[in-house]
Amino acid sequence: MQNGKEYSFKATIEIIGINPFVPVPEKVLTAIFKQAGKDRSPIPVKGSIKNHAYKQNLVRHLGVWRLYINTTMLKKSPERIGERISISIAFDPEPRTIETPPAFTKALKANKDAAKVFKQLNNSTQKEIVKYLANLKTPESLQKNINRAIRFLLGEERFIGRDKP
Repeated sequence: MQNGKEYSFKATIEIIGINPFVPVPEKVLTAIFKQAGKDRSPIPVKGSIKNHAYKQNLVRHLGVWRLYINTTMLKKSPERIGERISISIAFDPEPRTIETPPAFTKALKANKDAAKVFKQLNNSTQKEIVKYLANLKTPESLQKNINRAIRFLLGEERFIGRDKP
């Protein structure tokens, strides 16, 4: 894998479910696949939108490669559907490890039913939960959301935009 050359393109922000995204042009995808040495989802990328740097994954969903645009990449992105934006993008070979918060590990050990459901989730959903928890700023917010995650795993509450695990 090699560090990627940066490519630029313009795209209109679309939405699927609650998730804003832009489709990535075929020419750009082909170059990134070559740099990544793969054409399977997810592919780590980096770049900028409106001079704001981002790190994200390119993912294939329902047959379309998408770059999801979250609010850390572009403020108020869900309110910007239909807006045309300039994007730079490159393959990102840097490893992306996210450490599971110890408090979440402890909560799963304390609740065997939730731990069993968590282990049965696909890897991307597990990572989504861990990433969400790992990015919280305060211990209070972390604990509140760990409790929500456990209730989600037990089928009692929505979490990370999902109804049930």
